[in-house]
Amino acid sequence: MHYHIIAIDPKAHLFEVTQTIQDAKPQQILSLPSWLPGSYMIRDFARNLIEITAVDEQNTPIEIEQLDKQTWQCKNSQSFIKISYQVYAWDLSVRSAHLDTTHGFFNGSSVFLSAKGLEHTKHTLTIAKPALDELKDWKLATSMKRTAGEQYGFGEFYADNYDDFIDHPVEMGPLAIASFEACGVPHDVVLSGKHDASLPRLCQDLKAICEYQINLFGGQAPFDRYVFLTTVLGNGFGGLEHRASTALMCSRKDLPTNMTHEVNKDYRVYLSLCSHEYFHSWNVKRIKPAEFTPFDLSKEAYTKQLWAYEGITSYFDDLLTYRSGCVSQNQYLTMLSEIMTRVYRSQGRFKQTLSSSSFNAWTKFYKQDENANNAIVSYYTKGALFALYLDLTIRIETKGKHSLNDVMFALWHDYGAKGIGTQGDTHQRIIENLLNRNCDDLFVYLNNTQDIPLEPLLNKVGITMTLRTSAGATDLGGGETKGLNIAFGAKTKAEAFGLKVLTVTNDSPAHQAGLSAGDLLIAANDLQVDSQFEQQLQSKELDTELALHWFRRDELMQGKMPIKLAIKDTISLSINDEKKLKIWL
Repeated sequence: MHYHIIAIDPKAHLFEVTQTIQDAKPQQILSLPSWLPGSYMIRDFARNLIEITAVDEQNTPIEIEQLDKQTWQCKNSQSFIKISYQVYAWDLSVRSAHLDTTHGFFNGSSVFLSAKGLEHTKHTLTIAKPALDELKDWKLATSMKRTAGEQYGFGEFYADNYDDFIDHPVEMGPLAIASFEACGVPHDVVLSGKHDASLPRLCQDLKAICEYQINLFGGQAPFDRYVFLTTVLGNGFGGLEHRASTALMCSRKDLPTNMTHEVNKDYRVYLSLCSHEYFHSWNVKRIKPAEFTPFDLSKEAYTKQLWAYEGITSYFDDLLTYRSGCVSQNQYLTMLSEIMTRVYRSQGRFKQTLSSSSFNAWTKFYKQDENANNAIVSYYTKGALFALYLDLTIRIETKGKHSLNDVMFALWHDYGAKGIGTQGDTHQRIIENLLNRNCDDLFVYLNNTQDIPLEPLLNKVGITMTLRTSAGATDLGGGETKGLNIAFGAKTKAEAFGLKVLTVTNDSPAHQAGLSAGDLLIAANDLQVDSQFEQQLQSKELDTELALHWFRRDELMQGKMPIKLAIKDTISLSINDEKKLKIWL
C-alpha cells in the first residue's frame, strides 16, 4: 500500500493525499482514526477530509459510500484502487495537522486512511516537495524510516504496518536542526519557527536527560533513532509522545540562547516537557495497559491505569532533569512544590479518585470547564504525588536498596519489551515483590479521595513540607513567600471596567457572595474594583462583609461577601537534613 502526500495549497492550508492499494479487498472499507494515542479525547479528524474519490486501474471512477463519520466503503470489484482526497490543515497543535507558508506539520492519524484487512501490511509513503517557489528551501524531519531522498529532504519512507505508519509525525519548513548521540543512538533536535535558540545548548542538556533515561531502563534504547520536533511560537505549550519521536510546542522564551544561559523557570518547563515525552518512549508507548494492546482508534479506550502512565511519567520528568544534572536540587524542590500545590488547590481531589480520573479522561479531564477545579483531580499531578509516595516508601523500607526505578525496569523487562499489557494490579504486585509484603495500604489511595500522606515520608528523607496560604495569582508554590491572610476564592482577569470571573472555588467567600464564572465584578463597597482587589482585601476586618456588585450577562447583581481567613493550600519544600536526603536526592 502506497501513499503520496503534498502540501498542494499552503495558502489554503490544504494537503493532498493519494492512496494506492494494489491488493484491495472486495468492497474495501477505509477509515480514519477518531483519536490518537496519548491524547484521550475523540477528535473526529475525518471532519477535515475533503472530496474523497476513487478510481480503478483503468482510471474508471469507483463509487464510494460513507458508512459513518469516519468510515467509507469502496464499491470495487478489482484489487487495484487509487483513492484521492484533500485534508484541511489548520489546527496549530501537536495532535492534528497544520499548514501555511511558514511550515507544515501532520500526524498520520489525521491524514492517512487505513484499509480494513490490510493494516498489518507494509505501508510506503512519498512526501513530495511543495510546488511554490517561495518554499524551495524547505526541509523535512520525521522519525519514519527513509528509503529515498537526502537526509532532512523530501522523499520516500516506509512503516511495517498502519499503527507504525501513523506514529511518526512530520514537520516541514525552514527548519533548524542539530544532532547528538545518547548511548550510541542518534537524536535530532528540530526547531520550526522564529527563534534565537542555542542548538548546542539544547543538545548538551537533552543528551544528559536521554542518557539517564536509557540507562534507567537497562541501557538499550527501544529505537534506532529519535527526533525532538518543536514548533516555536510567541506563546505555546504542548507535547505528544510517539514511538521514536515527540511533537512539541513551546514559547520562544522557553529556549536557551547561549551555552551559559541560566536554567530559569521557562527553560526548566521546556526540559521537563522533553523529559516527559521521552520517558513515554517506554512508559505508555511500549509499557502500556492491556486495554491499549492493541489500540482501537475508532472509539474510546477506557482504562483506570492512566495514573501510572501519566502520573508516574509526570513524577520522573522533573526528577530526571535534576538527576541528569540540568537543574539544581533547590530548583527541583521548587518544581515539586508547584506540582503539590496544584493538587492541594483542587477541591476536586476530595470528590474524584485517581482511578476514576484515569477512567474518565475522555470526558472530565479532556473536556474541562469552569467547574473542573471543584469536581475533578488530575491523574497527571495527583498521579505524580502517588508515584512520589511509592518511591519514598520503597526507598525507606528497603533502606535505599530499591526505588521506583526498579519498578519501571521490571515493567519494561517483563511487560513492555515482551509486548504484554499491564493489568490493574500489576504495579502493586511488582512493589509487593520488592517490599516482601502486602501493599493494599499503599494502593488504597487509588480508590479513595484522602490526601496522600506525604509529609511524614518527606520528613524521613530530610525534607520539611510546609503548608501555607497563597500569596496571590502569581504564587505557584515553593519558596518562603508570605501568603495572604484574607480569602477571595475566585480567579479573575482584569478588564477595562472590572474583573472578569474565570473560576470560583466552592465554599469560598466568592462562592458565598454568589459570584459565578463569566460574571464581571465591577464594585466592592461602592468603589470600582481592579487588578489590586485581592490585595486590597487584606486590610479588611475578619468576620465583616463586603458589598459586591457585578454584571451577569446584562443584568446587574449584588451580594455580600464574608471576610474570612485564607485556607492553607500552597506547598513549600525545604531541606532539613542533608544526610537523610541522600536516600532520595
